[in-house]
Amino acid sequence: MTALRDESGFTLLEMVCVLAIIALLLATVLPALPRGTSRPMLEAYALKTAALLKADRNAAIRRGVTVATELRPLARIIRSGASGRLLKLPADVGFRAILAEQCGADSGGTTVQFLPTGMSCGGTIYLSRPGLTLEIRITWLTGGIEIVPGSAV
Repeated sequence: MTALRDESGFTLLEMVCVLAIIALLLATVLPALPRGTSRPMLEAYALKTAALLKADRNAAIRRGVTVATELRPLARIIRSGASGRLLKLPADVGFRAILAEQCGADSGGTTVQFLPTGMSCGGTIYLSRPGLTLEIRITWLTGGIEIVPGSAV
């Protein structure tokens, strides 16, 4: 009489099939998962913001009129006063600005104004994510724009 062997467990083929199914599921699900804004993406948003501001400054000089770039932190939008182009920031990027309350005869607070001379009312825009804050500084005297690492105030 032969004893029956207990063959419990999985074969190699069964294990490979299960792993292949899991890999396929992960390949379809992972791209759909939300991810935070990376450091390079935050730097790209800062560059896009600076480019929009520089374009508005150049338009003010070229046209000989005041151009105002509108900042809406609650809506996470920066709108060009010259072209109307919008820059929409993602929800995980911190966005705030310190701007002049009064600029010439106009009231400020929500806009960066560039004058026909190239000067501006100045201000600082802060873009941040955990572990990194970038400042976009607008110099009042020259209207120059620079991006520097900073700390949220």
